[in-house]
Amino acid sequence: MLDSPFPAGFFSRADESDDALFYSPIRMATHIDDSAIAAVSELYGELEINGRVLDLMGSWISHFATPPAELVVLGMNWTELHANPMATSVLAHDLNTTPALPFADNHFDDVVCAVSVDYLTGPIEVFAEVQRVLRPGGRFVCTFSNRCFPSKAIQGWLRATESQRCELVSQYFELGGGFEPAVIEHRTADKLGDPLYAVWARSRKLTK
Repeated sequence: MLDSPFPAGFFSRADESDDALFYSPIRMATHIDDSAIAAVSELYGELEINGRVLDLMGSWISHFATPPAELVVLGMNWTELHANPMATSVLAHDLNTTPALPFADNHFDDVVCAVSVDYLTGPIEVFAEVQRVLRPGGRFVCTFSNRCFPSKAIQGWLRATESQRCELVSQYFELGGGFEPAVIEHRTADKLGDPLYAVWARSRKLTK
């Protein structure tokens, strides 16, 4: 693991059993309500995410209003992944077991991660890998709400306030290296619905 400023136990979970067992049941769940899903789609549209895109820790649905030209969906459940109508290819891969991504440097135009960043037990390594596979100037967009599987979310996430969670993801970008300063946004205004937060940053452009 890369050097970490986080205290012992920060990335531990109540359920430390094999993630493959936990994610083996077919759930076909959305995890956030319609207003939050719309907020994710709106953000992707505003950022004009297109081209070759990686949906990290994805499942049966990717929250694009218009599918990217190429969408690789990486997740844990084969059945859910193959049910994703927007995916041009899918890959079953456990980032908590193997943070390394099986893609070449500068392979993707953008990377997205919806409502899943709270489950990463080695986020600094994963963010470093995302930066590696992003083209210079490409974005890594993380969105999340206040819902989760609490037994699989890391302790540091569960103990944080929602604003602290935004700062935590921003810190992942900084510690992963190679990103511009992160943008933090609260994307939903409906006080009765699920909140939706976005933290995203660009991979630094190469300098001569």
